[in-house]
Amino acid sequence: MCLICGGWTASWADTAQTPLLTLETLRTLPPTEVVVLDTRSTWRYLLGHIPGAQSTGDWQDYSVTRSGVRGLIDQDRNAIARKLKALGIDKNKIIVLYGDPTDKWRTDGRFFWMLEFYGFPRTVLLEGGLDAWESQGLPIERGPASPPGASDLKAEDIQFNSAVYADQEWIRQRLNTPELALIDNRERNEFDGATPYGSSRGGHIPGAIHIDWREFYDANGRLKPRDALEALLQKWNVRKDQQVVVYCTGGVRSGMAYFVFRYLGYDVRNYDGSWWDWSRNPNLPVES
Repeated sequence: MCLICGGWTASWADTAQTPLLTLETLRTLPPTEVVVLDTRSTWRYLLGHIPGAQSTGDWQDYSVTRSGVRGLIDQDRNAIARKLKALGIDKNKIIVLYGDPTDKWRTDGRFFWMLEFYGFPRTVLLEGGLDAWESQGLPIERGPASPPGASDLKAEDIQFNSAVYADQEWIRQRLNTPELALIDNRERNEFDGATPYGSSRGGHIPGAIHIDWREFYDANGRLKPRDALEALLQKWNVRKDQQVVVYCTGGVRSGMAYFVFRYLGYDVRNYDGSWWDWSRNPNLPVES
């Protein structure tokens, strides 16, 4: 099914290599080269979505609980390949994600990081998401989408990208070094010690900088201009020669921050276990 009628001319090689995709650029991409994924809740998806977009389901469908820690990214290649293949994903397609700009968890960021970790570098977020689509008067599809395009994705195509991943041991070894910039993307009361999501302890990782992920976005959920984003990071002395690690409660909200740092060209990793994981280990230090 054609997402938009009228003019599919450019290939991915003709577009800017940026993780933020405009609606105008999406409309130039051949439909056979694109998979559009809606990361919102299933009920929102059924009420209306971009024609042909597939529903990803919940982010937790791609994560596991290990030793009591929720939110850890699933690293079972066979299981992941089956789920992604069912969405029409393969190694040759551009994966376009969109979510709900008013959602304070914005799971499209988690999916963006997840797909980069699984080895799909041609993954982008659609600027403005469904709101931008509707504002152009483009058609909306309701109910389930038509079946996705064929995919020959195999388990061996899932290639974990360790350069975008951090766990508690990786962080512990680099804690309190000038080369590491830890960014806590939760709400301020969580950073200060509140535990609204059942964490074992309150507080934050020592040395972490608090930047609520929503500070990167305007009131409509649109990414702020590049100069405003750079000014925010300069305020906290976050530099491009550092290794940036973002975290939240379970690596979901920090996924949106991960996207911002990728967009700006920083070397960034997401900590999937985040505070659920760190707070559970009594041997790890905590500040509050």
